[in-house]
Amino acid sequence: MTDTTPDHVPAQRAAGMPPLHKALFAALLVLLIVLPFVVYPIFAMKVMCFALFAAAFNLLLGFGGLLSFGHAAYFGGASYVAAHAAKVWGFTPELAVLTGTAAAALLGLGIGALAIRRQGIYFAMVTLAFAQMFYFFALQAEFTGGEDGIQAVPRGDLFGAISLHDNMALYFFVLAITFGGILFLYRIVHSPFGQILKAIRENEPRAISLGYSVNRYKLIVFTLSATFAGLAGATKSLVFQLASLTDVHWSMSGEVVLMTLLGGMGTVFGPLVGATVIVTLQNYLATFGAWVTIIQGVIFVLGVLLFREGIVGVLSRWLKRPL
Repeated sequence: MTDTTPDHVPAQRAAGMPPLHKALFAALLVLLIVLPFVVYPIFAMKVMCFALFAAAFNLLLGFGGLLSFGHAAYFGGASYVAAHAAKVWGFTPELAVLTGTAAAALLGLGIGALAIRRQGIYFAMVTLAFAQMFYFFALQAEFTGGEDGIQAVPRGDLFGAISLHDNMALYFFVLAITFGGILFLYRIVHSPFGQILKAIRENEPRAISLGYSVNRYKLIVFTLSATFAGLAGATKSLVFQLASLTDVHWSMSGEVVLMTLLGGMGTVFGPLVGATVIVTLQNYLATFGAWVTIIQGVIFVLGVLLFREGIVGVLSRWLKRPL
């Protein structure tokens, strides 16, 4: 009887979401519902978009073990496509977001198929190179508006019935996308597919020896990460009614790395905390101008020194429970 006990415990955990995670998700949902009545809704929506972006990146880095320096390509690429679809093609907001997300998925599939042929720093540099190529494409292409970007993007009517010109209506649309996306990412991480990803991250040669097609799993997780990054970017273009070169710049790729590491790489809630901290600092320290970058750097250094596992990573270690 005692021999079966260790196997029985993981089975129970795999059967459903742990009570602690259920409580945290419930608290998060309540917080997000109340948030627009406390802070400016546009700021709250920006936090949510970047939280989803960081969670998507964390799927690749934290659980797949693949460091990408080019995720701005999918975030910004989807932003451009969604903005163009809404403004030029007249798509409704939900179709515009889906179109931008699909474009990011295809871009991620194409780049990922080439990038996964390399490992380590070479993989990271390949993703950066492709992202820079996409940046110059966005700069030169006619439909992107060049340095001006795509401005005055119409928010439209959700399903042709609910006007999103009202910030509160748009907020709950963004809330549904963000919360649904994070729950979906949570399900991926805690599925058999997610367990295989962790095995590849920890010991790739052993995963290969067990018969897993490692490159296939890497390509799938790369594409999934790009897809959800695109979902965040497409949503952001409707929030700000703008798609610009900032969204595809290499610094955007650096920001999402910072958010993930600061919050806690390989944790579910870490990227959400990291994104909230960084976006809040950018918003409330904007009066410092270029000094914001330096302040971010100092905070990152302090975070690495004091919270080597990230903010949520340290809390998880103290509580002795995965977060």
